[in-house]
Amino acid sequence: MNKTITVRELRARLNSGDAIKLIDVRSAGEYAAGHVPQAMNVPLEEVDHRIADFHGGQVAVLCQAGTRAGIACEMLNGRHDGLLLVQGGTDAWIAEGGPVVATSGSRWSLERQVRLAAGVLVLIGTALAVSVNPSWIYLAMFVGGGLTFAGITNLCPMAIGLAKLPWNKAQTCLQTEKVQA
Repeated sequence: MNKTITVRELRARLNSGDAIKLIDVRSAGEYAAGHVPQAMNVPLEEVDHRIADFHGGQVAVLCQAGTRAGIACEMLNGRHDGLLLVQGGTDAWIAEGGPVVATSGSRWSLERQVRLAAGVLVLIGTALAVSVNPSWIYLAMFVGGGLTFAGITNLCPMAIGLAKLPWNKAQTCLQTEKVQA
């Protein structure tokens, strides 16, 4: 069973000077779009290979809402006694008025953009195959083949192309704070 901590408790402990390492297990794109100050990014798929980043005292693990952080804590179960699962993750941090550090050019993670683009292309291809010409099914098959290739090789041409678009270029780092009215 993982020990949990609320955002309010975490902020109080950080403000009192407690030495707590913060680790954000979201993708690099999500992390760049807004993360808790001083949090280190260790994407969930890298946790097994970066166990050393979790050592050293108390470690608060967070993600967007808490699900992936819980998975990371389960993966590390028995390997680290000082893990704290942050309830509600970054969403809860922001809701409590906590500051976030963001790269202004990042909005959606690249993975999410690929899922959207692939989904739209498959939807268009199948809709056109049903309503216009059956040959449009090849568009959906092409996208499926590309996703299969990306899964096998860990090389995604669609992600490479999307990464070159202007909104995916890193610009400046900003510290933003949610202003309470």
